[in-house]
Amino acid sequence: QVQLVESGGGLVQPGGSLRLSCAASVSFFSIWFVNWYRQPPGKQRELVASITGGGSVNYADSVKGRFTISRDNAKKMGYLQMNSLKPEDTAIYYCNVMRSAAYDYWGQGTQVTVSS
Repeated sequence: QVQLVESGGGLVQPGGSLRLSCAASVSFFSIWFVNWYRQPPGKQRELVASITGGGSVNYADSVKGRFTISRDNAKKMGYLQMNSLKPEDTAIYYCNVMRSAAYDYWGQGTQVTVSS
């Protein structure tokens, strides 16, 4: 059974940084897409960043220049470095790994709160 375990969320002041981690128990991790989504209070879930097995990345416009997605295929880990955090970044952040519609898994989510 595939498990994704996220960590690194918490409370941070505006302008601060957090690093989210996602540990994935999938075989052949290097062929999976790793995505980070977030769901702000009262809003729909949105894609924040994604990275292919080869390291190609994409970001939502709202986080470009502030967030960095990365992965360590040997450790089966995905990361989201978040800098210059804003109150509007407050959300539950979810790790997602997928390689097709049939192979699409989610973590339990980690709360990120940006507030003074």
